[in-house]
Amino acid sequence: MNDQGAAPALAVLEPSSPLDVALERFRGYLLGERGLTVAAARGYIDLVRPFVAGRAHGDVLELADLVGSDVTVFMVAQSGRFSPKTVQRLASALRSLLRFWHVEGVLATSLVEAVPKVASRPPGLPRALPPAQVAALLASCRRDRVEGLRDYAILLLLSRLGLRAGEVADLRLEDLDWRGGQITVRGKGNRRDLLPLPVEVGQAVAGYLRAGRPAAALDRCVFVRVKAPHRGLTGTGVTQAVAAAGRRAGLGTVYAHRLRHSAATAMLAAGAPAAERKRRSAADEDC
Repeated sequence: MNDQGAAPALAVLEPSSPLDVALERFRGYLLGERGLTVAAARGYIDLVRPFVAGRAHGDVLELADLVGSDVTVFMVAQSGRFSPKTVQRLASALRSLLRFWHVEGVLATSLVEAVPKVASRPPGLPRALPPAQVAALLASCRRDRVEGLRDYAILLLLSRLGLRAGEVADLRLEDLDWRGGQITVRGKGNRRDLLPLPVEVGQAVAGYLRAGRPAAALDRCVFVRVKAPHRGLTGTGVTQAVAAAGRRAGLGTVYAHRLRHSAATAMLAAGAPAAERKRRSAADEDC
């Protein structure tokens, strides 16, 4: 405390080396221009620090002679040390650093393209449920109860059409074309796909709408909460319904994306057209 009873101001530590100066300038760019949070910026700094340190020679940071092969060699070396997810984050951080250096004029040319793309998924199809386990999930639904009618229809949409949990939750009454036997699916980026509605799936959805969906539903979502207030289910609610079915069937906790994978596998086995497989395959898109 000073004579006035106030705590002294904390001293601000200035960067003490060219490495620290370079990283602090990058931190300012991430916070000010990119809008990252303090924690996210700190994560980027920690990831790229070894790369920047590798260009330090005594009191000099040698960046002008940096070439694409230096970037690639560094990434390949790091890929053997970290998990694929961490390497993916490292690639994002390194691209941001190289972009910043180019904008600042530190690099004469952009080296962003020298950062290799990192695969985020293992090769091949994701693990799907065997048909017998899908059948067990469906059989676990008590269709003499409101919740069972709803969950049975949800499970069929996931396992037959390969929808995401969020896409099932976003279905609205006007998305069902009963006369045309089609369903409109609201996907990512405001995309809308028109899919055929299989008879089995249509019958299950119609059965829920006739005998299960509360008349006092508060919105036009197809699937709503069983307990009041009867609002539309969220994607999390759909996932929880699948997980509950898995436990009832003795399969443990099963998540909605496993049924999406099962649908993709069944389509491949049935020889579905390539465009159809691409749209629904969980190997091509995030779940």
